[in-house]
Amino acid sequence: MSEDARIESVLHEDRLFPPPQGIAERLGGALIGDLDQWREEHERALSDPDEYWGSVASKFWWAKSWDSVLRGTMPDTAWFDGGQTNVCFNCVDRHVVAGHGDQVGLVWEGEPTDDGTPEIRRLTWSMLQEEISRTANALRDLGVQSGDVVTIYMGMVPELAITMLACARIGAVHSVIFGGFSASAIADRVQDAQSKIVVTCDGSWRRGSVVPLKANVDEALASIDLVKHVLVLKRCKNDLEWHGGRDVWWHDVVDSASSECPCVPMDAEAPLFLLYTSGSTGKPKGILHTTAGYMVWTAHTAKNTFNLRADSDQMYWCTADCGWITGHSYIVYGIMPNRVPTLMYEGAPNAPAEDRFWDICARHKVTHFYTAPTAIRAFMKWGDEHPSRHDLSSLQVLGTVGEPINPEAWMWYYRVIGHERCPIVDTWWQTETGGHMITPLPCATPTVPGSCTLPAIGVDAAIVDQDGQEVPHGTGGLLAIRKPWPGMLRGIYGDRDRFMDTYWARLPGLYFAGDGARRDERGYFWIMGRVDDVINVSGHRMGTMEVESALVSHPSVVEAAVVGVPHEIKGTGIAAFCTLIPEQRPKTPEDQEALMAELRAHVGREIGAIAKPDLVRFTDALPKTRSGKIMRRLLRDVAAGVESTQDMTTLEDPKVLSQLRGEV
Repeated sequence: MSEDARIESVLHEDRLFPPPQGIAERLGGALIGDLDQWREEHERALSDPDEYWGSVASKFWWAKSWDSVLRGTMPDTAWFDGGQTNVCFNCVDRHVVAGHGDQVGLVWEGEPTDDGTPEIRRLTWSMLQEEISRTANALRDLGVQSGDVVTIYMGMVPELAITMLACARIGAVHSVIFGGFSASAIADRVQDAQSKIVVTCDGSWRRGSVVPLKANVDEALASIDLVKHVLVLKRCKNDLEWHGGRDVWWHDVVDSASSECPCVPMDAEAPLFLLYTSGSTGKPKGILHTTAGYMVWTAHTAKNTFNLRADSDQMYWCTADCGWITGHSYIVYGIMPNRVPTLMYEGAPNAPAEDRFWDICARHKVTHFYTAPTAIRAFMKWGDEHPSRHDLSSLQVLGTVGEPINPEAWMWYYRVIGHERCPIVDTWWQTETGGHMITPLPCATPTVPGSCTLPAIGVDAAIVDQDGQEVPHGTGGLLAIRKPWPGMLRGIYGDRDRFMDTYWARLPGLYFAGDGARRDERGYFWIMGRVDDVINVSGHRMGTMEVESALVSHPSVVEAAVVGVPHEIKGTGIAAFCTLIPEQRPKTPEDQEALMAELRAHVGREIGAIAKPDLVRFTDALPKTRSGKIMRRLLRDVAAGVESTQDMTTLEDPKVLSQLRGEV
């Protein structure tokens, strides 16, 4: 293995937690009951994908059966080729046809009204079918045809999911833009997708303030002569400009539309949606997912990862926004086919108070809670008193998503939220993979804090060197996928060369995820961060994740981000940006210097002297995307003292970056 591919990993974690006693009974029975069953199904899916995935897919509704389950090799594969189905029918109509129309399919909670009482809506499968049909008919009346791209820029209201499903119902392709994005980000995405219609809200609520969604759309479209209609949902009743002939009120065209709209059978490989992700440079990438493979993959992984069971008391809540792939796959498309109610929440986790999530869990008796490590670290910072005042006994499975979780945050989640009786499914996957790729299973997998453990059924994941050869356990390398899976991306919209260069050029024949990782002696996977987040210090390569985990294990540190910084002797030094527990913040320059020295020594004890940060900075916040991921590439520019020229359209709060520049 070449030195460039090596990750020197000395982070050891010996705590092993078997599935909690009685968890299978609490979940209504284990779908995958132990590792022997996982190994058997995993091997069957890899050795005979046609038989395995054909059996899984047969449980869905098909207008026409497929000619082949898997055709082709990576990157050009087709799943269920020749078949026809409709994702909306499998998410909603199938349950109505089976007699479950009066069961609740979606629960929504908005931010509190003036009297402190949250607005709550409960939509049954029959209600969803009718609302989706009306929306689909309204889109058609506005000129939308099968294959057209509909841009959706909304807050977390039920109509967001309804519009996504309405597009799927009639064969339109949706492109959801997170409601916190700027006008320039909207313009880039609308232009790239050549979208002629935008669906938005007048505004959305966030911490008691109105996010001016319609105004952002107006600003974006001022520079684009492309969009024919803007469909506007009245949510906040904020003032807005109106463009007659282009702008249309939702209540004028949707509420009066027919509730009868048959689902259009779609070819298995027909596009389902675009979802734009940012690269380190250049314009955003429009990730393309198609119909049947994505549908089967997300529903199957959701069912196994969370042990979902219809006709149970399960209430599933993923705290993500539908503007991200997590919301697509694990609020809507993966959950609904399993006939388990999915909860959507409009607001922030600390509005009106820092116990809002736990209040929601208690009131709605949430059984499955799926959130990001960055949120968990915020909960830790806010204090144990917030979850402790609520009854969280309904919780059965806890999940994490979006980035590796450091062991101390994992332990806090396990003890304080799960009371040591809820398994944690630490999931690794990407926008490009469509759904879970590496994850524990709640009734089967002994878990280790910080590890996403074992591949999902049907995923051939490996740690390889620069030549694509698998490396021994305990050795770091590149995380790659060696065989196709149904949920894999089918391309970058309109840019075949970029698709090939980004995902397939470095390791020909393998999907390269861009992450460095290692496997321990159990075969468990540890994600060490993006390959460009691997730091070469005096010839020693280490993942940023292990240094961050060492820092966060110190009692003063809530969150840490580590990046490489130019160093005239070492080549690359280590810069650490840390947020602290409020009561631990230094009060004097002397206290600050002492804590910096203490943290450097702590990292040295945890990992080794080579990992001691050369630069430590304390900050109230870290630059993050609107989905909560730390933007380390911006921190590298801050640490190097250079003005960043990189894409910042996903940056949540630009003031954080300005503050950090002033400190360095």
